[in-house]
Amino acid sequence: MPEVSERVLALHARMTLEEKLAQIVGYWLDQSGVVAPMQGEMAAGQKAPGDLSEVTRHGLGHYTRVYGTRPVDPAERAAWLWGEQRRLKRETRLGIPALVHEECLTGLAAWKAAAFPTPLAWGASFDPVLVEEMAGVIGDSMKQLGIHQGLAPVLDVIRDPRWGRVDECIGEDPYLVATVGTAYVRGLQGAGVHATLKHFLGYSASRAGRNHAPVHAGPREMADVFLPPFEMAILDGGAKSVMNSYTDIDGIPMAANADYLTGVLRQKLGFDGVVVADYFAVAFLEVMHAVAADRGEAAALALEAGIDIELPTGDAYLQPLADRIRAGLFDEAYVDRAVLRALAQKEELGLLDEDAYEDEPPTDIDLDSPRHRELARRLAEESIVLLSNDGVLPLERRARPLSTVAVIGPNAHRATALQGCYSFANHVLAGYPDLTLGFEIPTVLESLPGAFHTAGLAMPAFVYAEGCAVEGDDESGFAAAVDAASASELAIVVVGDQAGLFGRGTVGEGNDSESLELPGLQRRLVKAVIATGTPVIMVLLTGRPYSIGWAVEGGSAAPAAVLLAFFPGEGGGLAIADILTGRVNPSGRLPVSMPRSAGAQPYSYLHPVLGGPSDVTATDSTPVFPFGFGLSYTSFDYSDYVVDPAAPATGGFTATVTVTNTGAVRGTDIVQLYGHDVHGTVARPVAQLLGYSRVELDAGESRRLTFSVPASRFAFSDRRMVKIVEPGNVEVWFASHVAVSDGVPAEEAAISAIVSEKLIPVRRISGVSTARAIVSITGDVHEITAADLRTVAVRQDALVRAQVSA
Repeated sequence: MPEVSERVLALHARMTLEEKLAQIVGYWLDQSGVVAPMQGEMAAGQKAPGDLSEVTRHGLGHYTRVYGTRPVDPAERAAWLWGEQRRLKRETRLGIPALVHEECLTGLAAWKAAAFPTPLAWGASFDPVLVEEMAGVIGDSMKQLGIHQGLAPVLDVIRDPRWGRVDECIGEDPYLVATVGTAYVRGLQGAGVHATLKHFLGYSASRAGRNHAPVHAGPREMADVFLPPFEMAILDGGAKSVMNSYTDIDGIPMAANADYLTGVLRQKLGFDGVVVADYFAVAFLEVMHAVAADRGEAAALALEAGIDIELPTGDAYLQPLADRIRAGLFDEAYVDRAVLRALAQKEELGLLDEDAYEDEPPTDIDLDSPRHRELARRLAEESIVLLSNDGVLPLERRARPLSTVAVIGPNAHRATALQGCYSFANHVLAGYPDLTLGFEIPTVLESLPGAFHTAGLAMPAFVYAEGCAVEGDDESGFAAAVDAASASELAIVVVGDQAGLFGRGTVGEGNDSESLELPGLQRRLVKAVIATGTPVIMVLLTGRPYSIGWAVEGGSAAPAAVLLAFFPGEGGGLAIADILTGRVNPSGRLPVSMPRSAGAQPYSYLHPVLGGPSDVTATDSTPVFPFGFGLSYTSFDYSDYVVDPAAPATGGFTATVTVTNTGAVRGTDIVQLYGHDVHGTVARPVAQLLGYSRVELDAGESRRLTFSVPASRFAFSDRRMVKIVEPGNVEVWFASHVAVSDGVPAEEAAISAIVSEKLIPVRRISGVSTARAIVSITGDVHEITAADLRTVAVRQDALVRAQVSA
């Protein structure tokens, strides 16, 4: 049984079975629209909210999405919630308030609340410090409204961009996901709101990128790719809650998998918080996975495996479970275990204190304050990735001012195109078309005039044409778009995705894709505008990376520049406009590879030699742009690289490099340290990210960066499935992205025994790097424990600035 306080033990001892079960379920007060899989079918048995005193007569564990299921005025809802919590204290026998949880992935998912960039944009920023700040203000808003738990962050490591939930993920590298995700946990919990890590475990590896599809990852991939972000968020971030994955792993549904939910999560990682079910996951054991004959058996399987709280409602954990216990078919001790954890969480949150909710509810509520807007805009600026540029950008460098600019495309003038799937606008408000968003979110078109004014540029005429919709085959708007471009000196074409749920949109939960081409007619639209001869800047507003080789490898038939923004939130239009003019120098880097084709998926840069192009296959999985790639309006150089020649397996080494801004304007570089295990007892990746650091430099300025790297960054699961650091040589180098180094990457070396008749051309991607240096890991094999360091510390030291001419 969990170790809990005397107060919790005494409270638990007083409980009837019904009171215990009431504490480990949620109740969904307002259900409208579709915001969860099979919501209508699964919630059909929930009691109506007409008489809450009857619904909650034995108490209640969670209130589900009080603010986030339909548009409610925050102050009015807070007044209701305070009153309802006081009623629970007054009218139920034990007087325990309910814990309130909400979605908060791109900001609090509630009406009038700020919309921050989607997690894929967090990854593109490579800025955990800023993500922690963002999570802190999100948590402050939630705390003010009486919300106790947030259902974020998503720590799934991207394996296949066809999966619809890619926009909820941080990236394809476990270390990037771990560091950025842990920063979010610290920020949210620092504000007093419990974070929920999801989805444990392996959800993003669902077969062919299909939502909820089976996962066939081996135990090593589970341990070395999918687990590390959860490990860091728990051991270093102190995460309080975990949510299960919907999928099955080799036939065992995660919601009924004690090996992972108890063996790995609690016994191996030492997690002592609360595990909550993803919505309806317990019932899915019966209706989707068919491993339970009824709801009672489903409840027994889930509780025994380690799911403490059934969300969003008590579909299985109430009467079906009670009947099973009273029939002698299930041990009530599993209920006791879950109840003790639930009560301990409520105690930590102050819900068992006598003065809980005895203060007055908030009346002066601003969920989109200047601080919210400043952070949202800054994170958007840092996350936008410049993929190609023939010199057309920034616009402030033009010799002659522009007189007319065409702004074209289905995403040029839509606020919802800036927001992710879990924004309130796309998650809920789509069902309320007559309501406004409740906060300011200027589109790209609306942001351009202000950006030109701020940059001191002459104000051109902006001509708008939609061209086509995000989806569909209606090309009737092409003619107007072509005419607008033909009459302009520059065309900004904004294309991409519409986030949504379960078929409503092109990306998001349930919106998986068989193709990685831009949806609908958007590629044809871009090509039609390019054919006018007017220079084209293509701006991508997307929730996944698309196959856009045609837009960067097409010579004169390609756009002059390509800018990528992963759903950048309410400040995204402003950030894009400022990057176009040059007020902001782009610094985003790809947190996920830009795919060559859907047929090359699943793909990860973390592949062994035979996972990439070679003479033994006629197919090419090489991405159009690699992990870590991104351009700037300035240039950087790396020099004076020094690395320790040896490090004990129980210790670490330092790698030091001088980074210089060799261009004429201020800019930010993302310095990335990569490694390669030259020889391992299991197949190892050709490259892996060891650490990274954002460094902002004036023109001509240099900084000396020192990375302190624990040897554990080279750890992997051996043939016994024990995580170890193995002695031997490793290569280490600094680079601006994973595909560049002064050494020959192992994946480009020919396999001499076989030569393919279809030679795959090697496309060199611009970038800078140091030479690869050898570090010898010495000593005996070291078995990793929780005491081993997981993060790379980076120190930046200023150097004397050089003189650089413009």
